[in-house]
Amino acid sequence: MPLEPPAPRGLKAITRLGLSLFWRTFFLLALLLIGSVLAWLQSLRALEFEPRAIQTAQQIASLVNLSRAALIHSDAINRVSLIKTMTEEEGVRIVPREPGDLYEPFDTDALGQRISLELTARLGPGTVVANSVNHTEGLWVGFTIDGDNYWMRTDRARFNRAAGSTWMIWLTTAAALSLAGAALIARLINQPLKQLSFAAGRVRDGDFHASSLDETVATSEIRDVNIGFNRMTQKLAKIEQDRAIMLAGISHDLRTPLARLRLETELSVSDIEARANMAADIAQLDAIIGKFLDYARPGNVNLTSVPLREVIEACLFSVRNRTDMRFNLDLSDDLIVLADEVELGRVITNLLENARRYGKSLDTGVAVVDIAAKARDKWVMLRVRDHGMGVSTEQLANLTKPFYRGEAARTAANGAGLGLAIVEKTISSMGGTFVLSNTTSGGLAANIKLQRAPAA
Repeated sequence: MPLEPPAPRGLKAITRLGLSLFWRTFFLLALLLIGSVLAWLQSLRALEFEPRAIQTAQQIASLVNLSRAALIHSDAINRVSLIKTMTEEEGVRIVPREPGDLYEPFDTDALGQRISLELTARLGPGTVVANSVNHTEGLWVGFTIDGDNYWMRTDRARFNRAAGSTWMIWLTTAAALSLAGAALIARLINQPLKQLSFAAGRVRDGDFHASSLDETVATSEIRDVNIGFNRMTQKLAKIEQDRAIMLAGISHDLRTPLARLRLETELSVSDIEARANMAADIAQLDAIIGKFLDYARPGNVNLTSVPLREVIEACLFSVRNRTDMRFNLDLSDDLIVLADEVELGRVITNLLENARRYGKSLDTGVAVVDIAAKARDKWVMLRVRDHGMGVSTEQLANLTKPFYRGEAARTAANGAGLGLAIVEKTISSMGGTFVLSNTTSGGLAANIKLQRAPAA
């Protein structure tokens, strides 16, 4: 028998990837800052592209022209010595250019093509710029001297653009600083909202004293919000206190005359049937007053380790001899939950009373109640199920609303319509969940999810 609370009928399960405000703000700021850094980097590269191409071509052309002039104005004997000196001292090598030489064209990117065009314009047609000649790498420039073709090879490192590692270091540094700034800004924005969310959760749980916010923060807008929130919680706490005092007074003022009426009925009414009916009406009024007080009771509870089976058996003790109810238990002795034992007992009693009233079989007039529980991770799943008529899908969501009674209850409206509302409120105050569902074989099931007590 599955014990997971089913999803409400008619609703499709929607899975959405949720991001906290901190991460949403962080990602947006990070995207903006990284985009700005990349735009700045692209702008810098575009601005340096043309000057770098012209400067590199000018340096190479000057080196070629100087080498050409030196070779032209030297005799054959000195030319060999000059070429050797240029190779050893300047790293410039001059070799004849043969028709069968194999060469790889200079860089094919935009900057390399721009340098090649600029060199051709400065050195004249027939100029060749290559990355390697006969599988020897370097910066090779083909030129002519008196009709003879030559190659000039030099170290291309002297003309290279800024090293890629330098750009990566600057880019990584800028990105890291941008992300750190984005995280700091997102935290400054998110922290007050996180505190407000926590305080609102405490107010929801009825803990007004632990929901106070700092009224001395530097930001004026946040300070105004905190002051307004604190004044609101103070007013709600005062209203809650006044309500508790008022309900205590109403209970005392109503139950005193009810007790007198019961005594007078017993003494003055001679008709046995009429006396019994009047006593039943008075008992019903007293029970309704009790329900009002239960619902109005503050939601703060003291959670302790409670043996679930013992609580359920204690609740069944008072109804075990009823002829109109039968119980089937399926739970182990080692199920320990975090709960308030008294409040958990009220929950079980309310559910049993609800099953007795509205969960009887039409054929036998007996309410068969199945009570099952099992542990699942950090939770204990408890299910209390009857085999009655159940309720319509439209009414299912309304059964936990205060003062609501289903169609099956209206013909015998002897309650205040607070039983299931009290159950939901109590379970929620203990950190659990409460869901009602119709079973496939008929009847209503109350699905309760309670916190599992940690192992001792």
